[in-house]
Amino acid sequence: MGVAAFIILQLVMWIWMLVDCLKNEPSEGNDKVIWVLLMVFLGIIGSLLYYFIRRPQRIEQLGQ
Repeated sequence: MGVAAFIILQLVMWIWMLVDCLKNEPSEGNDKVIWVLLMVFLGIIGSLLYYFIRRPQRIEQLGQ
């Protein structure tokens, strides 16, 4: 049961970060495309990188 819950939490985190990136990341340049590709190919690792690196920068710069 613990492993299944952990996998579900990872999936929820991945979907949340992917939707956050697609909705809130500015479309100028290639940043959005690069982050989406990172999350698609690296899965939860890409999502964690986005959450801890890019998301705080975006919130600080754009207030989103």
